[in-house]
Amino acid sequence: MSNQHAPDIRKVDRPELDETFVDSVGMFFFDGSTLRLEFSVTRFDEPKPPAKPSARRYPVARLVLDQKAAVDLLNQMEQVKAILQRTGHITKDAAKQVVHVN
Repeated sequence: MSNQHAPDIRKVDRPELDETFVDSVGMFFFDGSTLRLEFSVTRFDEPKPPAKPSARRYPVARLVLDQKAAVDLLNQMEQVKAILQRTGHITKDAAKQVVHVN
């Protein structure tokens, strides 16, 4: 579709939409046409000294993106990663291709 025929799409905010807190990304899978992501939160069990602390991880959201949205997400996350690296919030271990939170 050329840009000449592309629709004019405006964002409409929905203030009533709840925010979901996530502290880990669980399973993710690309099946060739969609990217499926599972987001989780960790909830700690009541401490029972001297036992080692324990926690449970619960899924809080599952997101399915088509290819275009998945690529858009990847591109935007690359921009976020560059900002976090530039500001010193994360560092990249070039040898292992792993990002570390500072």
